Amino acid sequence: MEKKMEIETHWPAIKQLFKQAFGSSLHYAIASVNANGEPHITPIGSIILGQPGKAIYFERFPKQLPLNLQTNNKICVLAVNSSRWYWLKSLFAGKFANPPAIRLIGTAGKLRPATEQEITLWHRRVKPLRFTKGHALMWAGMSVVRELEFTHAEPIQIGKTTAANWQ
Repeated sequence: MEKKMEIETHWPAIKQLFKQAFGSSLHYAIASVNANGEPHITPIGSIILGQPGKAIYFERFPKQLPLNLQTNNKICVLAVNSSRWYWLKSLFAGKFANPPAIRLIGTAGKLRPATEQEITLWHRRVKPLRFTKGHALMWAGMSVVRELEFTHAEPIQIGKTTAANWQ
């Protein structure tokens, strides 16, 4: 069983890791379970962390995830810093200077209209890509969010290479 962490104590570091993960892969993974008990993973690029243990994501494209949440609202979000340079530096050093990944465990709430502040935060995140064709096709019109609440976090441990992380 993985080590459980206090969300509030580590929230600034968790937010930093989420920022690095998004910067290196442009998405996170949300695991859910369907009505038959089968696991399902959905890539989501719109998770925005707020106060400790709280987040939202814009729900526009997922099809299976909303169906799964109707029968079981428990979720697990995985964020991984996938930067090649970060991993190469860590492998050469034999240790990760910063945590490479984390799981946040919790529940998803009901779908609701996004606030103006949430929409502004989203537009700020995707602003560097505004010159692309995909920007308007994918991200214009993001208007509904689902709230996430996390009860605890589980650091990803990779033997001795991550032993000093999350102290």
